[in-house]
Amino acid sequence: MSQTLNLPQEYDEWYDKILVAAILLLIAVGMIMVTSSSLYHAQNSLNGRTDFFVIRHMIFLSVTLVAVMLVMSQPIIRWQKYGPYLLVLGILLLVMVLFVGRTVNGSKRWLALGPFTFQVSEAIKLFVVVYIAGYLVRRTDELQTQIKGFIKPLIVLALITGLLLLEPDFGASVVILATSLAMLFLGGARLWQFIGLTGAVAGILGIIAFSQPYRIKRLTAFLDPWSDPFGSGYQLTQSLIAFGRGSITGEGLGNGLQKLSYLPEAHTDFIFAVLAEEFGLIGVFCVMGLFFVFFSRTMKIGRAALMQQRPFAGYLAYGVGFWITFQALINMGVTSGALPTKGLTLPFISYGNNSLIICGVAVAIVLRIDYETRLIEKGMMELSEAEIEEGVKS
Repeated sequence: MSQTLNLPQEYDEWYDKILVAAILLLIAVGMIMVTSSSLYHAQNSLNGRTDFFVIRHMIFLSVTLVAVMLVMSQPIIRWQKYGPYLLVLGILLLVMVLFVGRTVNGSKRWLALGPFTFQVSEAIKLFVVVYIAGYLVRRTDELQTQIKGFIKPLIVLALITGLLLLEPDFGASVVILATSLAMLFLGGARLWQFIGLTGAVAGILGIIAFSQPYRIKRLTAFLDPWSDPFGSGYQLTQSLIAFGRGSITGEGLGNGLQKLSYLPEAHTDFIFAVLAEEFGLIGVFCVMGLFFVFFSRTMKIGRAALMQQRPFAGYLAYGVGFWITFQALINMGVTSGALPTKGLTLPFISYGNNSLIICGVAVAIVLRIDYETRLIEKGMMELSEAEIEEGVKS
C-alpha cells in the first residue's frame, strides 16, 4: 500500500538538508568550544596533557557517527516493536546504578564499563520518548476520552522520576517530565487534564526541590547569587561574569578568562558561558538560532509522518524535538541565571560521551523517519501492515 500525499517539493530530496546542516554546525561549534574551554583545565589536572579532552571528544564523535549509521539503517517500526522492552531495560539500569554505580560529585549516575562510563539517565530519556510515542498509538482513544488514559503513563513516569531523584538527577527528571507532558498533549490529552497535571507535577517538583538542603541552596543562589559569591553562588556568579565580559561581540576565540579555573565545569555543563564570553551576544543568538532550526525541522518531519498516517513515527519525531530543545533551553537558562543550577549538558556542544552519542542516535531516528517519509512519497516504499493498522486506529 503506497501512500503519496503531495508533500512539499523539498521531499524530492532524500533527507532534510537544513536539519543536517544545523546539526553539523552545532557539532562543529561543540568541537571548537570543547577545545577552547578544556585546554587549561587538562594542562593543570592531567600533568600537561592539554589535548586529553579534545582527543576523547573526537573519539566519541567517531563512535557517534558509527551509531548514527547503524540506527539509520533500521526501519522505524522496530523502535515501536521493542519500545516497551527498552523501557524495562532502562528501569532495570536505573535500579542497578543505585547499587553498583560510580559516584561523582555526590551523584551516583554512572555505570563503569572498563575505562568508560555509561550514564543511564541519558539513555532513559530516549527510551521514555520511544515508549510514550508507542503508548500514544496504542491508547489514542483511551487518552482522548478517559482520564485513566492520561494517568497510566504518569505512573511509569513517576517510577522513573523517583529512581532518577535517588541518584540524584533532578535535571533529567525535569526534561523527561516536560517532554512526556508535551507529547501527551499533542497526542490528544484534554486541555483541563494537561493543565491540571502540569500544575500537579510543578507542585511536586517544587516540594522535591525544597526537600533537600543542597537544592534549597541552589535555589537561593539562583535568586541572589551575589549574596554568597564564594559559596553557593560561586558557579553562577562566575558564569554571569563570563556573559558580562562577552558583551556584544565577545573577547575572541581562546581569549576567555573564566575558563582558567574560575568557572567550574567549563567544558561540560557551563560551556555555554565560555561561548558567551568568547563570541558575545552574537554567538549566543547564533547557537539559539541553530536550536530553533533543529526544533522547527523536527516538528515539520513529525507532521509529514502524521500526514502519511504514521502516528508512531510522527510522535517519535515530535518527542525527540521537544526533548533536545527543552534540554538546550534549560542549559542556557541555567548558565545565564534564568533557571536554578542543574546538571544538564548542552546537546551536541558540551563535552560528554553519553550525551553526544544518545543525542546522535535520537537525531538519526528523526532522519530515518524523514527518509522513510520521502520514500513513501515517491512510491518507493510501502507502509508495513503494523503502520497501516495504527494509522487506521488514529
